[in-house]
Formats: sequence, structure tokens, C-alpha cells
Amino acid sequence: MDTMGRHVIAELWDCDPALLNDIEQVEKIMVNAAIESGAEVREVVFHKFTPLGVSGVVVISESHLTIHSFPEHKYASIDVYTCGDRIDPKVASEYIARGLRAKKQETVQFARGMGKLKVEEQSVEAPAEESVRS
Repeated sequence: MDTMGRHVIAELWDCDPALLNDIEQVEKIMVNAAIESGAEVREVVFHKFTPLGVSGVVVISESHLTIHSFPEHKYASIDVYTCGDRIDPKVASEYIARGLRAKKQETVQFARGMGKLKVEEQSVEAPAEESVRS
């Protein structure tokens, strides 16, 4: 790999609004996404907004996963950045999409540390129907 890292940015639409507003479930999904991708979790910080929404970060040895949820719009924005080539950020982002029951996701992936940013990959899809750890 000729890059310092890979960064996936995902827009998750038509998510379960109750999940998006549940800080404990959002945190669990995010931490499990990091673990599922093979990352090493270092720190976890989440905040519940009043009346709606959750934001949080899972700091991993390989970088981070973040989320901002908007239950009133059934929407979440996430990003997963991993340094090196051992951890695939798409594994974590797809896990999060399934966990939040997103019916649609739009993702872009960038190589980081290579100079000028360019989109490596872009997709619009519905997440596969498979379960996540509860």
C-alpha cells in the first residue's frame, strides 16, 4: 500500500430513528464495528443531545470512527479512518449501516497521505441483510 490510510465517509439514510437516538445502542454498534474490522479500541466518547441525536467517536490504534445522528431525519453521517492497510474501513462502515438498519447508504473512499485527495471509490447501495452483534 502506498498510502498512510484509507478514509470512508458514509451517508446513512432511512435508519431506525429509535436506534439513532439511543446512545447506548449507537455506542455498542460503533465499538462492535471497530472490533469486527479488527481494530484495537483505545477510547470511546459519546454524547446524547436533547431532544434528539447522538454524536460520538471511537478512537482506535489505527485512527477513528465517528458518527453524528439525526433521528428526526432517519439519517446518520459516519466516517471511518484507518491508517495502514491492515484494517479495512469499509468493513466497519458496512457493519454500522446494518446495525442502524439503513435502507440506503452513499459512501466515498479516499486514500490519505498521498497528496491531493481524490475519490478512490464511490457507491450507493442498500446494506446487506445480515445480523449484527447485540
